[in-house]
Amino acid sequence: MMLLQVSSSLSPVEQFYEWHEQFEAERKLTKQKKRRGYFFEEHENAIIAYNEEPSYHLRNKVYSAFIHKPFMKLAENIIHTFKFYCFDDPYVDVQAEVVAYLIEKIDKYDPTKGSKAYSYFSIVAKNYLIYNNNENYKKMKQRTGLDAIDMKRNITNEIVRQDLKDAKKDFTDHMVTFWDENLNVLFTRKKDIRVAAAIAELFRRRENIEIYNKKALYIMIREMADVKTQYITKVVNQMKKIYSHMWDEYQENGKLPSYHQNSKYF
Repeated sequence: MMLLQVSSSLSPVEQFYEWHEQFEAERKLTKQKKRRGYFFEEHENAIIAYNEEPSYHLRNKVYSAFIHKPFMKLAENIIHTFKFYCFDDPYVDVQAEVVAYLIEKIDKYDPTKGSKAYSYFSIVAKNYLIYNNNENYKKMKQRTGLDAIDMKRNITNEIVRQDLKDAKKDFTDHMVTFWDENLNVLFTRKKDIRVAAAIAELFRRRENIEIYNKKALYIMIREMADVKTQYITKVVNQMKKIYSHMWDEYQENGKLPSYHQNSKYF
């Protein structure tokens, strides 16, 4: 479970706390930057320890310190992201209901199946909210005139669109890493490598780029790589083919395929 050495004579939660102490000390030594987000490695390990711990007291302790807050934030984000507002109860009560449901299902999480705790519990929360939101929606239609209801809203489609957006972001992050590691293998000419590196860098900085029209992006690549436009088009077309093929593989298997020296791309 833990990445650092801990004493096996301790209970699962005690092992977690020993691991966490070493983990935090390591972070301070390496002067790691402040992380963005709210669900990290320590929260996943806390959930694993919680599920393995026989002591109710220690389970409650690790839940209060490491699990409750990220569960609350996860419920809050999903409610607002997908606009699950078809509830008679106040928002805080709905949030508490979602967290209670996550606790009910917490022992179902199995890290050996490959999914991260954040992804697993996000799906659990979304499914709970989809079902209850749609049930309440039906009741609202029975009680309220149709004019008061947004009949065009389709919660399921909104979930699918958001999941696709999240998948695209995750895939592109992995794709940038792939290009970083393989540009010198994919391309042999220095000009092509410079162009490909510039394109990869734009993908890395995509959230900070405000202009997305083709001409502006080509100008940015040309300035970064110091090449003429014709060199850019050739490299773009080759990278596009690889990107498209890997996206198909990612959609089917949930991860990038492993490529080696006999790959059709090398």
